[in-house]
Amino acid sequence: MLQDRRDTTIKSALDQTISRAGEVILGKEQAIRLSLACLLARGHLLIEDLPGVGKTTLAHLLARLLGLKHQRIQFTSDLLPADIIGASIYDRAEGVFHFHPGPVFSQLVLADEINRATPKAQSALLEAMEEHQVTTEGETHHLPEPFFVIATQNPAHQIGTFPLPESQLDRFLMRIELGYPDPRSERQLLNGRERREILENLEPALSLDQLRELQTSLDQVHVSDAILDYCQAILEFSRTTQRFNHGLSPRAGLALLRGARAWALMEGRFQVLPEDVQAVLPATVGHRLHSTADTGVDEGRSLARYLLESVAIP
Repeated sequence: MLQDRRDTTIKSALDQTISRAGEVILGKEQAIRLSLACLLARGHLLIEDLPGVGKTTLAHLLARLLGLKHQRIQFTSDLLPADIIGASIYDRAEGVFHFHPGPVFSQLVLADEINRATPKAQSALLEAMEEHQVTTEGETHHLPEPFFVIATQNPAHQIGTFPLPESQLDRFLMRIELGYPDPRSERQLLNGRERREILENLEPALSLDQLRELQTSLDQVHVSDAILDYCQAILEFSRTTQRFNHGLSPRAGLALLRGARAWALMEGRFQVLPEDVQAVLPATVGHRLHSTADTGVDEGRSLARYLLESVAIP
């Protein structure tokens, strides 16, 4: 009885958060759910789509709803690593160098149009995303907790973009797309208030303590041996089929499991079902798969769908 009440309370809090997000990002409940699941799983999120469909708005929305201190970094071709991490500046009065933290020292960092910066600037985020710290001039500086990166990027075929290296793509637990709104949602958007105005007046739906409690609860979500068999079968198939250049790494398997746990928690369950794995798999592995056909087109969604259709549930 106590467990049932706890499950209901958690689901109610998350449903309320999703509902309030849906008032700003219209008609995109699946994308909102995946985004929230990604952050609950302590992962970083990559949002890829055309300009103007709400990528940056979604990132700001998540920061507001979760009550996180956030900073935005506009990635451009002339951005330097020091513009992200920070730099040591000489203090004449004291005769020493003092480190001045950059915008990466925030609970949530919005890396806007990340693929418009050079690979050198992009790489400044690698250590921060993996180890929640940055090292400069031989000194290590720890980042705040929680620490999330939400990056947006334009499709690779657009002018002035630099493809993210696989090592950096692998640091993102999920990659999602928003796409165009359906006609009804678009009509409501055109007829309604400015999204920026709504965001400015938005109150947090979860406190920082509640967010941490939910993240802690994630570790209590049970994963059966059958689910582990299913995840391993997916990883093994990706490594043996001739469809992919290379298979999924153990890190991808861990990401898939963490995402499935978060999805189960959002459904009010403390046990992962195969449906949870299937719900998060396209967003979790799509950016980690590459076709042997090498058409030059990102086929992440179709490759993920091929995985789902090819691997039977144990």
